[in-house]
Amino acid sequence: MTGMRVRVIPKGPVLIPGPVRIEVPDGRVVESDRFMVAICGCGRSKQYPLCDTSHRRCRVAEAVAPEANSTAPATTADPGSNTP
Repeated sequence: MTGMRVRVIPKGPVLIPGPVRIEVPDGRVVESDRFMVAICGCGRSKQYPLCDTSHRRCRVAEAVAPEANSTAPATTADPGSNTP
């Protein structure tokens, strides 16, 4: 099979060999002459449809969130005190 190779990064951009011409739903046309173009896959990019790495902040938030939602019992005692 011959053709273009497109790489999808989980929770990240879609990498497409350039140059490309992208038509977005509102009718705008975005062109890039780069050899590799990152298309936003998360919808958070301020440069949509091009990726601006906004997905990285979401990954950090997701990594921290499970700890905040842990089922471990919360302690309210002062760790420096000798009373339980």
